[in-house]
Amino acid sequence: MARWIPILGAGVALAAFLIYTGTFKVDERKQGLVLQFGQVVRIADDPGLYFKVPLIQEVAFYEDRILPVETSELEVTPADERRLVVDAFARWRIADVVRFRQSVGDERQARLRLSQILNDSLRQVLGSVPQADVLSPERQTLMTRIRDVARSQAGAFGVEVIDVRIRRADLPAQNLQATFDRMQAERAREAADERARGRERAQEVRATADREATELVSDAQRRAEVIRGEADAERNRVFAEAFQRDPEFFAFYRSLTAYERALRGTNSTMVMAPNSEFFNYLRSDQRAPSALAATPVGGTAPSVSSAAAPVASPIPAGETETDGGADSAVEEAIEELLERAEPVLTPEEGAGEVEAETPPVE
Repeated sequence: MARWIPILGAGVALAAFLIYTGTFKVDERKQGLVLQFGQVVRIADDPGLYFKVPLIQEVAFYEDRILPVETSELEVTPADERRLVVDAFARWRIADVVRFRQSVGDERQARLRLSQILNDSLRQVLGSVPQADVLSPERQTLMTRIRDVARSQAGAFGVEVIDVRIRRADLPAQNLQATFDRMQAERAREAADERARGRERAQEVRATADREATELVSDAQRRAEVIRGEADAERNRVFAEAFQRDPEFFAFYRSLTAYERALRGTNSTMVMAPNSEFFNYLRSDQRAPSALAATPVGGTAPSVSSAAAPVASPIPAGETETDGGADSAVEEAIEELLERAEPVLTPEEGAGEVEAETPPVE
């Protein structure tokens, strides 16, 4: 019995060795290739426990996750010949592990190849568009185009490019100041254009407002003149009607109005002959000369500085006619005028002035 113990132990050790070397486990983050003398026998891409022939077959593991690849700063020249410094990155995964092993072998070589493909794709796509598209919302479309170009080239060695992103797109340092100056000049030109359009619009508005104001004022003046003319016509009609009813009283009343207006104010000194027609109604009860009665309606009584100057004044607006029997009112008006005229008609110092005598009223 004791001699079987070493044999049994050797068998257990051999079984353990065979089990250890004949099985392998695939992690969910990996995928494996079973190789026999360097040739791919099968693919173990699902997680779990697998068997292989010990000492004859071996297993090579590859990443099944999405992997990154970075690019160095790349200087590209867009279609408008304005250079840009672009920094981009990509995300990729192994889509065909057999082709990947046959083409590039490992991940380090794959990153080098992908970096070169990504640089070529950036130059190809960004070189066909102007700089403004790279710095605008159109960048998303450009990144999609770069991804498609890189994917078509990377598929040849079993790699799928998931996404490409432009991290930074700036101007070269030596071109920044010139670009800023040009941008400022463009903005200043646009601002000047806007101000010019604003001034033009303001002038149009002012011209329209001035024209409308002129039209309104002209229309108002026209209407005022029409109304004023109608009022004058009505006043003349009333005066003419009153004159036709009693011409003598009308001339008398206008003479009294002329007296009142001639003696109004502080400048009440008059130089005239005592027998002037101005005093006809103060000398006697005879009718006034036709010159007083014929004074145009609406005229004003002038200050007399020469002898025998006829003076008359219109009836105030609003008065139409006077009863011929208002003798007492007329006498009171004449007395009042005489009281006003006594201190005024006193001669003052000065050569050429004569005393204006007032004959008694009969």
